[in-house]
Amino acid sequence: MLRNSFQVFRLTKTSIRESSTLTSQKWDLISAVCIERRPTLAPPSTGLQENFKKYLDKVELERSHKSNHEIRHEQDLIQAEQLKKGDGDVDMALKQTAQDFFDASREELKRFKVAEKITECDKKNNVKSLNRKLDKHLVFVMKQKIGNKDHYLLPQGLRKDGENMRQAADRVIKETFGGDFKVQIHGNAPCGVYKYKYPGNLKEKQSCVGAKIFFYFGRYTNGNINKQISDYKWLDRNELKNELHNGYYERLSQFLIDEN
Repeated sequence: MLRNSFQVFRLTKTSIRESSTLTSQKWDLISAVCIERRPTLAPPSTGLQENFKKYLDKVELERSHKSNHEIRHEQDLIQAEQLKKGDGDVDMALKQTAQDFFDASREELKRFKVAEKITECDKKNNVKSLNRKLDKHLVFVMKQKIGNKDHYLLPQGLRKDGENMRQAADRVIKETFGGDFKVQIHGNAPCGVYKYKYPGNLKEKQSCVGAKIFFYFGRYTNGNINKQISDYKWLDRNELKNELHNGYYERLSQFLIDEN
């Protein structure tokens, strides 16, 4: 009985020591902002969507009443019959008929050209331009040095004393892009977190065991990129997956819409 009690005491003591060690570890707290540009064009419809659209068109046609154009066309036909009999209104007959309007509209439609969805920036694969992949969500990343290596990451920065994480995120946007670049951050709470431990040499230099990155989600509204930011990209989901570190992207993808 005493032996078992002693073993329990040793286990409890060890657990307390390990717990105190974990709580004494210092982590850098970082706010990062996932800036997303929404699509400006609707993506191509799937087969299911096309079939559903045809069904809705059929139901609408079955339930619809005559349009103004159809009523006017019927009146024109009655007017034409009356003119043949010599009873019609000549002034009314000289006006543009519904059929004349239909023919003119059809000719105008033939001259109309739909703008291409593939832009010049798409053809040149200009990843710095917002005028590309107009039917996709694009996320902003910029090259940053972590340790001795360069990585493409979201705009981020260390939390300062007296700030909460949301305030740090606002400051990151302002310091990174300046006042002309507008982003609407959604919510005061982060929507994701990613943590990693520093390598040995960096751990001693930073006096921290690693970094905890708290992600905030924001929508790009308007403005231009600061000219001081030379190396950046606007990437869709597949490009983002190929560019970012696996663990980093995995946390990020948990709150991004899957477009596949």
